[in-house]
Amino acid sequence: MTKSPEEAQATMIQNLTEKTGKTLPEWIKIARASKLARHRELTTFLKDKHGLTYGYANLIALKALEPEGQTLSGDDLVDAQYSGEKATLRPIYDALIAIVKKFGKDVEIAPKKTYVSLRRNKQFALIQPSTADRLDVGINLKGVAPTGRLEKSGSFNSMVSHRVRVTRKSEVDAELKGWLKKACDEL
Repeated sequence: MTKSPEEAQATMIQNLTEKTGKTLPEWIKIARASKLARHRELTTFLKDKHGLTYGYANLIALKALEPEGQTLSGDDLVDAQYSGEKATLRPIYDALIAIVKKFGKDVEIAPKKTYVSLRRNKQFALIQPSTADRLDVGINLKGVAPTGRLEKSGSFNSMVSHRVRVTRKSEVDAELKGWLKKACDEL
């Protein structure tokens, strides 16, 4: 059975001390003491200076860059994504989520810091507010050629094969729903 991202992270945290000789709080202290504020810089520092693998360096960087004493919940993460100049995109997001929730009780909606992962055992799609006036829907569709709105993912996100750019709620239509449903059903 495939582990959820949360389960995989919990396993990594359990194994961290055995693999590195330090606990997660000890690593967070080291990371924060570096005064590096960007994820990539912190990950590189932990790999180069402390010999960590990318997976552990990434985990520690993510945790070290969270506000102290605050772990954001799923709703908080979504609210943060659709705040400020991206607030006008929230109705598009809500329309997409309403569709996806009808795909079955086993479909997981998993908010991350910059996007929301849509999963059924594995990720089949993601929703990301990419600009102030555009939301991108990344979709995993095996063997489907890009056509019209359904673009090849390219440099957008390596975790999906295709992307659909959405700027208006009216673009959350039967065609987009069909692509999402197909990706979900393939898992």
